[in-house]
Amino acid sequence: MKEASGNFPASVDLEAAIAARKVLAIIPAYNEEKNISRVIQGIRRFSPSLDILVVDDCSADRTAAVAMEEGAEVISLPFNLGYGVACQTGFKYAVGKKYDLAVQIDGDGQHDPSYINALLKEVFDGTVDVAIGSRFLGKSAYRAPLLRKLGMFLFGIIASVLIGQRVTDPTSGFQALNSKVLRFFAQEVYPVDYPDADVLVLLHYARFKIREMPVRMYENVDKSMHKGLKSFYYVFKMVLSILVTMLSKRHILRKVTRPQ
Repeated sequence: MKEASGNFPASVDLEAAIAARKVLAIIPAYNEEKNISRVIQGIRRFSPSLDILVVDDCSADRTAAVAMEEGAEVISLPFNLGYGVACQTGFKYAVGKKYDLAVQIDGDGQHDPSYINALLKEVFDGTVDVAIGSRFLGKSAYRAPLLRKLGMFLFGIIASVLIGQRVTDPTSGFQALNSKVLRFFAQEVYPVDYPDADVLVLLHYARFKIREMPVRMYENVDKSMHKGLKSFYYVFKMVLSILVTMLSKRHILRKVTRPQ
């Protein structure tokens, strides 16, 4: 088996290295019947060796059925439990199946799957534990509504100060994670309500290494969970969650799962 390395001279070498490892694509999805096929097909096109898991958050449409028709593994939650629970379900599945790495990518098509391998490349050699795709680094077609953009800017500043490095996209759900982080996120410390900027603080306190990478994202205005009055509720909940994370630092450090 070829050893993983952070230095790949060509994309074909990177794909071969990924194929030599056990890697899972985790797709949290809710009412994505119209988009889920395109997401799965995109992953297969650009990262064909990845296994694919769709966590269907009790959709009212045919999300789960379409995902199964595309050949993906599907976990259907019995109730609509929210984005964070769907993500953590994927992390627990990855831990149970002993995956080496995982990529989290949304089911609405806003994340460009052609960047998956670039994110995975950052975590291969272990110098980085989590690679986060940022829509605000490099060129991007993403245009956020003003209120949401202000929220991103605010929490980007807060996260940057708390973790001691620049954070440009604190709400990104497009990321690659190694097995240590998967085991950590599978525990009760993971904030299943709104896992955004608070997750970055959580990772920092647990002494994991984070790096942002430029990716392309597309705005999904119709399905944003931060529209209208929900934006103010989100800000309140996120501030509260960050404060709880700060107060729980000692507890978080005890929960870090390190390799034996």
